[in-house]
Amino acid sequence: MAGKERPIKVKIDNVMKTYNSRNGEVIALNGVNLDIKENEFITVVGPSGCGKSTLLNIIAGLEKPTSGTVYCDNNKIIGTGTERGVVFQQYALFPWLTVKGNVEFGLKIQGIKKKEAEELALKYIKMVDLEDFVDHYPKELSGGMKQRVAIARAYAANPSVLLMDEPFGALDAQTRTQLQEELLHTWEKEQKTCFFITHDVDEAIILGQKVVIMSARPGRIKEIVEINIPYPRNQETKITKEFLDAKNYIWSQVYKEYLEVRK
Repeated sequence: MAGKERPIKVKIDNVMKTYNSRNGEVIALNGVNLDIKENEFITVVGPSGCGKSTLLNIIAGLEKPTSGTVYCDNNKIIGTGTERGVVFQQYALFPWLTVKGNVEFGLKIQGIKKKEAEELALKYIKMVDLEDFVDHYPKELSGGMKQRVAIARAYAANPSVLLMDEPFGALDAQTRTQLQEELLHTWEKEQKTCFFITHDVDEAIILGQKVVIMSARPGRIKEIVEINIPYPRNQETKITKEFLDAKNYIWSQVYKEYLEVRK
């Protein structure tokens, strides 16, 4: 990833988001500013309710900011777009479609011809190691396999920005570890800009080039921590001094925000 300075892919400019509730106005995000460079892997941590998912949904175009603007490739985001792919924790697969059918779905919506859509779907199904399950339905898959399908579907649509909202949060530790390594391998190969939300500090560090720490509500960016650990990273990385130093520091900052929530 070394070389000349990369252009800004996503620019978040003074974004504020408020909601009306029975108890009055709730400020979910309060003046968030962030530049995400092309092909950069950003991870985001913070206490529950700090606005992480709200921010992701605004970047995705699923929600509108109350004020402020988000840009992708210098274009103002005003709705969803094929240049931004989203992977949620809940898989969001169509139960009546096979693995191949789920991965092909977005390609067909884009108007890609049947043969090309099938070839692309099979390429990304193989990428996530599910080529033996192309004709299986979601009910026949484990949680980790379902999430692999969701990731393959997102990649097959060829977005330049991949938005991931705790995609491994519901998985067991072994599957989570495996998918982290697979995601990093794919990211290095495919060159996507990634914005990845997690509650797990270890996961944030093992994946991210930068870890964004968000404050307790109202959500703001408290700090951005550079992770200067070379790729490829794996589970052995977690026992290095660099990793442990970063973990101790980031966890201490996140914990302070958890304490703010409990006041």
